Amino acid sequence: MSRIGKLPINLPAGVTVTVGKDNKVTVKGPKGELSQEVNTDIKVSIEDGVLSVTRPSDEKAHRSLHGLYRSLLNNMIVGVSEGYRKELELVGVGYRASNAGQLLELSLGFTHNIHMMLPPEVKLETKSERNKNPLIILESCDKQLIGQICAKIRSFRKPEPYKGKGIRFVGEVVRRKSGKAAGK
Repeated sequence: MSRIGKLPINLPAGVTVTVGKDNKVTVKGPKGELSQEVNTDIKVSIEDGVLSVTRPSDEKAHRSLHGLYRSLLNNMIVGVSEGYRKELELVGVGYRASNAGQLLELSLGFTHNIHMMLPPEVKLETKSERNKNPLIILESCDKQLIGQICAKIRSFRKPEPYKGKGIRFVGEVVRRKSGKAAGK
């Protein structure tokens, strides 16, 4: 049995889950609404405020889908009840971030600024304080979407190991390397 897949999911107050035809699961909560198509072999059931995911057999395909769909449904429930928040910091001289609504403008040492339009499901905020690294704060109910956007923003300037410059998550530790001068 899948260690992840067999765990039941408790539904918090204010969250409603409906399983429609074609195994489409819709989750509604105070932070928003999300839906996910579930494979027709995997059975999703709701009893007494507890959501459970079961599989028909121990075939390799069913075993792999069992834990996957349980994790996806759990992420949806956490997202619509609590939401997800990611913070990115820009480390480097002259690196700046600003936003006008959903348009993110990054100054990362290239000849031109980078403009990125974010979807309306993601709430964007930027902070620039004196003597501190600029911050980009993203909030959303969709974990997959917010992770994808963070990865895209981070790909503009990944943290490099020699000076530590780049875009990184708040609290992320970048392993530093000594340069060629340290070898002499």
